This record gives sequence, C-alpha cells and structure tokens, in this order.
Amino acid sequence: MLVFCHNNSLDTATNIIELIINLNKKMNKLHKFLITNTLAILCLFVVSSPGDVFADSPSVVNLGTAGDYVILSKTGISTTGFTSVVGNIGISPAAASYITGFALILPAEGAFSTSALVNGKIYAPGYANPTPTNLTTAILDMQTAYADAMGRAPSVTELGAGNIGGLTLAPGVYKWGTGVTIPGDLTLSGGANDVWIFQVAQNLNISSATNIVLAGGAQANNVFWVVAGQTTIGTTAVFNGNILGQTAIVLNTGAKLNGRALAQTAVTLDSNAVTAQTSIASTPAPTPTPTPTPTPTACTQEAKICSDGSSVSRGGSNCEFASCPVYPATAPSSNSFGPASTNSSEQAQLNALQVIVESLQARVQEAQIKQGYSIPSSNFGQQIKTITANLYEGNKNNDVAILQQFLISQNKGSSALALARVGATSYFGILTRAALAEFQINTGINPPLGNFGLITRNYISNN
Repeated sequence: MLVFCHNNSLDTATNIIELIINLNKKMNKLHKFLITNTLAILCLFVVSSPGDVFADSPSVVNLGTAGDYVILSKTGISTTGFTSVVGNIGISPAAASYITGFALILPAEGAFSTSALVNGKIYAPGYANPTPTNLTTAILDMQTAYADAMGRAPSVTELGAGNIGGLTLAPGVYKWGTGVTIPGDLTLSGGANDVWIFQVAQNLNISSATNIVLAGGAQANNVFWVVAGQTTIGTTAVFNGNILGQTAIVLNTGAKLNGRALAQTAVTLDSNAVTAQTSIASTPAPTPTPTPTPTPTACTQEAKICSDGSSVSRGGSNCEFASCPVYPATAPSSNSFGPASTNSSEQAQLNALQVIVESLQARVQEAQIKQGYSIPSSNFGQQIKTITANLYEGNKNNDVAILQQFLISQNKGSSALALARVGATSYFGILTRAALAEFQINTGINPPLGNFGLITRNYISNN
C-alpha cells in the first residue's frame, strides 16, 4: 500500500506517528496490522484536499546550449563563504573579472578556468577560442528559452493570489500577473517525464528553510521557473528546478539549488550548494572541424542525483553517467506482523514512518540551534576521536554519521545549521563538506578544504 500524505501540518504527521507507536505497545500483532493500514487509508482520504491542484503536462522547454551550464549570467557571478558548484559556469558579455569569490585559475591560452569551489569548468568571453562564440550562442539560447517558456499558454492562472506555500501541484503551466511567494513547502507531484512551467510576472521569493519537494518521480530538470523580476531563495531553503530569470537570481546563506540559475543579469551566491541536473532537450555545441590528430572525448560537467543523495558524473569514451552506488538490501525483520502476503507492504510503511521520524528529529534539532540551545557534544566529541580513517565526499558509513553529529553539535554557523536540517544521513555529501570546512575555518585548521584527514583528526584529539 502506498501512502501519500499532504504536509500542510507537521502536527498531523506527528500525531499519526505517536498514535501508531502507542497502539503498537498495547495491541496484538493483528490489531497493529489493521490499525496501521486503517491510518494509512485515512491519511490517503484526508489529504486529497483543496491543497492539491491538477493540470495537464506541457512539453519540455528546450534550453539549447544554455543547458550545458549550471550557472549562466550576462553581467556577473559572485559568491561569499564556502560555496560548492557541480557543473559548468559561464558569463557573457561581461568579462571574467565579474566572476568574484571563486579564485579562478586560468592556464596560459586556456579556453576555460577552474576553481576549488567548482566541480566543472568556468567560461568567460576573454578566454581562448571557441569559448567566446560558444558563450554568445548559449546566452542567445537562454533568452530564446525564456521567451518560449514565458509565452506558453497557461493551464492555471493566479493560483493562490501568488501565495502557493503548502500546495501540491500537478504538471502544467502556471501563470501569475503578480509576484509569487512560497512561505511553506511546495510539492510538485508527477512522473519522471512530466513538466512544470511557472510564469511569474514580478518577483519570486522563497522563504527561509522552505523546500520545493519533488514527489512521485518528478525530476528537477523538468521544472522551469520563468521569472521577470528577481528570484530570491531564502536561507537554508532547498530549491528544485531551472530558473530562467530576466533579472537577478539571489541565493541566501546555506540555500541549495538542484537545477540551473540562468540569469539575464547577475547571480549572487552565499555558502550555497548548486548542482546541475541531467541535461534535457539540449542542443549540442557546434562540433569543431575534425583534424587528423585524434583528441580525447571531453564530457560535459553534469551530475546525476542518485537515490541515496550522492551524485555521479559523465565519463568514458561515450560520456555515459557512472552507476549509482548499490547498497545491500536490508533483511526482512523477524518481527513482521499481519498476513505473510502483506509483509513487503508493511515494511514499506514502516520505512516511510522511520523517514518521517528522522525528519522530525532533524527539524527539532534545527529549531534548537536557531533558538541558541546548546546540543550536548561531549559524547560526540569522544566518538569522533575514535575515527582513524580519512573521510571525504562520497563516503557512506557510520564514521560519517558520527562526524555529522559532531559538526551539528559544534554549531559553527549556517552550514552546520543546514546539515542539522537534514540530520546524520551517514553519506558524506556537499552539506557535510561545507559544515566541516566551516568548522575548520572557525578553529584555524588549514587548509579548510572540508576533508576529514590527519590534520583535522590531530586537532580534535588534542582539543
């Protein structure tokens, strides 16, 4: 049995969990089976409510060569703090000097520069050919995509008078003649091939700690936010989709973008995680005239998000995505209850409840940090001293969970707060790296690269 619950009320989810726990303590196995399924059915009927909006799925927006960039701007790209970008960055017609905070490294006669903050390439007009021509084409493609997406016939207009927080939206074209605010989590529910287009005539504002949630297999690369005014993503918010902005795109401290920031003016970052999604309907860049000397294949710097939250890039002669990590399946619990034919369904429900409980615990911890509550760290401090292995992005084990708990308990800043919001997942991703780099900066550990190695272990052992 699949259960889809609306998230308008955290209290409702909490009450359901507490009720199931209390009943599990008192009832026999058959009763618990019946009660769990009854609550699931009630949840299914209760949440099919005015918060759900249904529309028809439009065709995808062709980004052209603009889809080869995770950040593309005409006037400037800036960052402060520890930002992590996965994908290519491009600017035109403004020069490379208008890319600030990235400490660019440009080889002599190079067609692109690099940065410690970017897992990809950085392009600017003054670089070697064919970069200037490719950038001109990408900027034109970005503007064409904006005009196409903004000109689509809407299936829904003026939804919520511009306030769409707490809603669940089906695929479609949504249009507003005003600005749009998202003060609470917004859910986009649909299949992997469904498309959402949001046409906003003024500003788009996403409140702090707000999530754009993808449900039912929905993909971030099929979501298009077409904004005539400024787009502002609040502190620690998690935003999914491609932003086609006619003006500026601003990510406040700790915000995370899964998609693209394609701005016809500037893009401003502050300790953010920006990750490109799989390119869709993208026209390949013009192929240079072949020469007799064979050259290695240059794969586009893209990332595919795996089910465990990690990411893999393209590689090999065919530029195919690497395989996502595969972990051993969890053995069925010996305490399963109810008819044998329903064990897999029951296990799925229990797994879903566990995810909800962990999410609630992370939110409580986040709220405590915001209110200045000091999370006891002595136990975590002792546990982390037992770690002898090096840890870095891509690891997934119990040592990573201990490191995450330690960083959350230290509460060194916005990156620790962003990590607390997710909780200890055991996966070393960009949020963990940012929180660790923040800890290293605050404690004077050099270089603050966000890796857990000998220097950091020695510091923790001696302090």
